Amino acid sequence: MTAFAILGHLARTDGSFSINDLPGSGGRMDVLCRCVNASLFLSHDLRRDVDCYLVLLGPPSGPKTIKFSGSAVRSLSPDERSAAALIKKVIDVPCGSEFREVADGVSIRKRGLERLLSEMPFAVLDETGEDVRKAKDLPGAFLLSDHLNFTDAENALLGSNPRYSVGPKCLHADHTITVLHNELDRRMSGWE
Repeated sequence: MTAFAILGHLARTDGSFSINDLPGSGGRMDVLCRCVNASLFLSHDLRRDVDCYLVLLGPPSGPKTIKFSGSAVRSLSPDERSAAALIKKVIDVPCGSEFREVADGVSIRKRGLERLLSEMPFAVLDETGEDVRKAKDLPGAFLLSDHLNFTDAENALLGSNPRYSVGPKCLHADHTITVLHNELDRRMSGWE
């Protein structure tokens, strides 16, 4: 099982954003939607062994975490608008501190990064980390930031979590997920 968590620093925590303006009214919800797609989609299938967590930190009622489970998600197509429509469907549903499934394979709860870090050990994807191609072993859970860097408070929460990099250049979050999936796929299939 592989998990990706993406911090959405400005991402709306209510459904008032427009699907026609994900970068603006959604608080860069477009970045998060692309990360969902990069996490879950293959060419003609879904990665059933992947969970994708979106940690929404923007206004008005954050933080909230949305979980996409590759093993159970339905009604998701490989485009930003499809992921955004599912997010809009679940984001305003009343929820507590435990995940509540609102659509097939899509759940929501209140709480953010601190709670997620208490539940599983995440490695941080960061351009200053150890090269994934040189790492002997890779963990099963990875944390990325959206278009903004981790804040000082987030870095303090991450403490000594291992950090990995997918290459010498800073990539978009969704591209980083794709490159990491490629490395994991190569390792699992014995490709050298």
